[in-house]
Amino acid sequence: MDSPPMLHPVKLYVYDLSKGMARRLSPIMLGKQLDGIWHTSIVVHRDEFFYGSGGISSCLPGGTLLGPPDTIVDLGCTEVSEDLFLEYLSSLGESIFRGESYNLFDHNCNTFSNEVAQFLTGRKIPSHITDLPSEVLATPFGQALRPLLDSIQIQPPGGNSFSRHNGQS
Repeated sequence: MDSPPMLHPVKLYVYDLSKGMARRLSPIMLGKQLDGIWHTSIVVHRDEFFYGSGGISSCLPGGTLLGPPDTIVDLGCTEVSEDLFLEYLSSLGESIFRGESYNLFDHNCNTFSNEVAQFLTGRKIPSHITDLPSEVLATPFGQALRPLLDSIQIQPPGGNSFSRHNGQS
């Protein structure tokens, strides 16, 4: 008789990079309310995984210099083993989530978290996070700032570059 599959909890860690400034200043600057400038990561198999201009990185949960997350979203559980997950991340890191592919608006940490969440649980991350870039760019101020913002590369400090050869390097 087969034993039931192991279930592993999957969490979305959500950080406000603006530390509350977006909530206060967005009505003045954008003409609309934004609750935060979101950075997200996926926590599964005892580690936190995220994407930035340095590629895919990992650390202990809450181990970046961003400190503890502002919000933790329970995405459910996965049957995906740690080995299979690490192979999946390695393939992502060699293809669509290389560091040089990072773009603040179009291919960012939230794109990564959404992709990984769907792989692990079949669920997307909340749309108020993934829709944020298009909300900003839909404003005149967002359009005016786009050339500057397109040049920004974000890599939260405190993580280790992900390498399949030894799990996390």
